[in-house]
Amino acid sequence: MLMPRQKTPDLALPTLDGAGFDLSSQQTERGTIVCFYRGLHCPICATYLKEFDKLAPKFAERGVDCVAVSSDGAERTQAMADKIENANLRFAHDLPLQTARDWGLYISTSRGKTSIGIEEPALFSEPGLFMVTPEQTLYYGSVQTMPFVRPHFSELVGALDFAIANNYPARGEYTGAV
Repeated sequence: MLMPRQKTPDLALPTLDGAGFDLSSQQTERGTIVCFYRGLHCPICATYLKEFDKLAPKFAERGVDCVAVSSDGAERTQAMADKIENANLRFAHDLPLQTARDWGLYISTSRGKTSIGIEEPALFSEPGLFMVTPEQTLYYGSVQTMPFVRPHFSELVGALDFAIANNYPARGEYTGAV
């Protein structure tokens, strides 16, 4: 389990823009939002990523970088970026499922074609949303077992404003006896 204020796993992946993404070398004022999504086959992911793309400039204004990540290959990732009419997000692809598991993501098996007629991969990770500090420690994390009921990016922008204004620390860090 990932713990707030502790180092997250490394994450280095190819990106659609060819520059690559390496969490350990991110140079941001306040951190990086890593949004793990299920893949091209998921219509809920497309809606979710469209909102993320729309609000990515708001995160950038606050010194936070954004990346969308899936285990899809480059072709399916490009299809997702095209589908949402991506303008602001960096898309990373080819997430190894062991790395997904290291991040605490749940892994699902294929059920064939989805409601939009796209074949699910044999194995893929379920969604997760993380804010990682510039020191690569966990500030915020949310993991889902299903595609439904995800954190809203607009609420995360507001929470970030509160955290910045109040120097609010990451919570949930206690690991002692209870």
